[in-house]
Amino acid sequence: MTDICRCLGISRSSYYRNRRSRDCAVRRTSSKSRDDEVVLSCIKELKLQHPFWGYRRIWAHLRYRQGIYINKKRVYRLMRENDLLCSVKRCKAKRRSNNGKKPRAVRPLQFWGIDMSKVMIQCLGWAYFVVIIDWYSRRVVGWSLKLRSRSSDWLEVLEEAVLREFPDGTRGKGLQLISDNGSQPTSKSFHERCKILGIEQIFTSYGNPRGNAETERFIRTFKEEVVWPVEFVNFEEAVEAIKSWIEYYNEDYVHSSLGYMSPVEFEKMYYAKVA
Repeated sequence: MTDICRCLGISRSSYYRNRRSRDCAVRRTSSKSRDDEVVLSCIKELKLQHPFWGYRRIWAHLRYRQGIYINKKRVYRLMRENDLLCSVKRCKAKRRSNNGKKPRAVRPLQFWGIDMSKVMIQCLGWAYFVVIIDWYSRRVVGWSLKLRSRSSDWLEVLEEAVLREFPDGTRGKGLQLISDNGSQPTSKSFHERCKILGIEQIFTSYGNPRGNAETERFIRTFKEEVVWPVEFVNFEEAVEAIKSWIEYYNEDYVHSSLGYMSPVEFEKMYYAKVA
């Protein structure tokens, strides 16, 4: 080796130093490949459970729920190389007036949003899912699945949520309920009951998609996670699946707008600060 180094015009120490560097680089590459395989298996498992998740939410779950410290770019690369990214449909934005503002909650139990979505059940047809979420933490405070969508069904969800969240009553608590202009929340019976409970109703303006934005965003998540991936055989199966998912959503579903915390964790942090 001494003669070879002399012929090449380099010192033996330089040769062995470069050799060690190449060996380390090979080991790092091999180790990185093994790590990529482990991370990719976790990503594939999450995609099987949540087919509509993009790389940001996959990264957030790996980071904040599974404790895997990894860069977003690496998750994006692995998902891109393995065709696991969600396709994005880009539409040209329309010009809108800038008067579509929405309330912004600064504490829990200040603004609630109520809305409805349909769920297909094979042996029955459409069932109607009514949900109320807290706009501050995105927590589901009440829901039901019914075969009809009447004002009385919406009132039942509202009253159960009030009894659970306001054991001393809602009068004087400043609770406001945000909804669209559908027949149920604008009905006389619904309006009168809200007045009795001391709940102020806020209706979104026409042509304002941001008016009930938090609730609408939850409905989209609900469809992606529960409705679209599954074909429910009967009503009981649908109720059980929704109940299980809402428990998971409240306790463990990470939100980027909440600092990658779940609704329950975000509320606990708020009450710890004001205590």
